[in-house]
Amino acid sequence: MQGLFLDANQTLADVFHRVLRPEDPHVAVNLQEDIDQSTLADLIQGYDVLLDDHTTLPTATLAQCKQLKHVIFLGTGARSYMNPEELAALGIQVHIIKGYGDTAVAEHAIALMWAASRGVARMDRGMRAGHWLRSDGMQLTGKTIGLIGFGGIAAEVARIAGGSGMRVLAWNRTPKTAPGVEFVPLDRLLAESDVVSLHLLLNDETRGFLSATRIAQMKPGVLLVNTARGAVIDEDAMIAALKSGHIGHAALDVFTVEPLPVPHELTTLENVTLSAHSAFRTPEANENLIRMALDIAQSLVTED
Repeated sequence: MQGLFLDANQTLADVFHRVLRPEDPHVAVNLQEDIDQSTLADLIQGYDVLLDDHTTLPTATLAQCKQLKHVIFLGTGARSYMNPEELAALGIQVHIIKGYGDTAVAEHAIALMWAASRGVARMDRGMRAGHWLRSDGMQLTGKTIGLIGFGGIAAEVARIAGGSGMRVLAWNRTPKTAPGVEFVPLDRLLAESDVVSLHLLLNDETRGFLSATRIAQMKPGVLLVNTARGAVIDEDAMIAALKSGHIGHAALDVFTVEPLPVPHELTTLENVTLSAHSAFRTPEANENLIRMALDIAQSLVTED
């Protein structure tokens, strides 16, 4: 089996070589973050397995790569970069990696929540510009956080938020239970939560899930946190609600288009805190991610 890590940055390349074991299958590392789509097919030719961090993989391009049988996407959001069903029809199986950064993403969601609740980013910007900005913030102890979707990341958010004295509500598409978490219907969660944090995988059912109608159901002044995928929110409806004040503050790590285009309306709003899709970026999460990808590659060799 011949494998290719398609789009490694230096950090991930270093992690790859650090966690590599003698028994792992051969995977070449292409140290190139930005892949020219016109050269993509030539780059992939001759490989059976592809590790993809963030490169778009059009079905028509991969159809030219007759030897390719597996794509291991480094994360859970493969649908943002490829169409797994179309690739399956070509005989190419898409694998995703769950759980590698649950704690890292949860901690980032909590960090965004705290920063947004106290206006930290706004004060930082103002002070750097020579202004002494002070304003009242939201005290989170005793407040209610509502988690939409409840996988490993949301469970970690629930643990941290509950330990901070917050009441934790959750809604999930399939029934679940968890200590210290009250699972409620979605409309109740939206109506009662002072903070709403999104933890949904992106698929056809969840695209635009937080619609204008659902945003209208949220408590006025709500703090919205998204570390899932940008497309699970109707971005235009969110921006309108931020302008009206119905959403008091949005703390966002993910966006419909990434990198966030310049200029973008979200960057002009004072009641928005932004981070660059970095919730998962810790040394611990990176090591988990690459090791799990190599374990999948090893399992494919065993199957063959």
